[in-house]
Amino acid sequence: MKTNLFLKVLATLLLCTVFSVGINAQNTFSKGDNNLNLGIGIGSTLGGSTTLPPLSVSYERGIIDNLFDAKSSLGIGAYLGYARNKDEWTFDANKYGWKYSYTIIGARGALHYQLVDKLDTYAGLMLGYNIVSSTTYGNWGTNKYTAAGNDLGWSLFIGGRYYFSDNIGAFAELGYGIAYLQLGVSFKF
Repeated sequence: MKTNLFLKVLATLLLCTVFSVGINAQNTFSKGDNNLNLGIGIGSTLGGSTTLPPLSVSYERGIIDNLFDAKSSLGIGAYLGYARNKDEWTFDANKYGWKYSYTIIGARGALHYQLVDKLDTYAGLMLGYNIVSSTTYGNWGTNKYTAAGNDLGWSLFIGGRYYFSDNIGAFAELGYGIAYLQLGVSFKF
């Protein structure tokens, strides 16, 4: 149920971003631009209690200008996300649990469409590799248990970067990845 609502909201925002008629503005993301985002996630996709909040780094380079009109461009780049959490319980005054780590490494492509001045709005797709590992802690006797799993995954995302100056801004990104919402600082060079 939550997934269907999330996908409907994501699709609606994506359509609004791509097909909206914007105010005449100079493109904030163009061919040859490089952008680096450093973010922290809100709404982790992992269960348990968080021991390290979801952190992300993404890089993007503009490769095509005027894709549909003078306000549109296309960028490609890379993504790295990491988070840790744990599940814990107490039995006979001893704490037991599992610690988990989660890493996403991915390649991304994004369609940028300039809606208002200083705001870079975009929507895209990420193809990634998910690396998950877990281990036990506490007094499990002589045994220590571990588990790991890796798989390919994908994500749709929408976002915006607001530039306070020519090179520094803030970003927000909504999508399914290391977190449902990522907020942070953005650098353009």
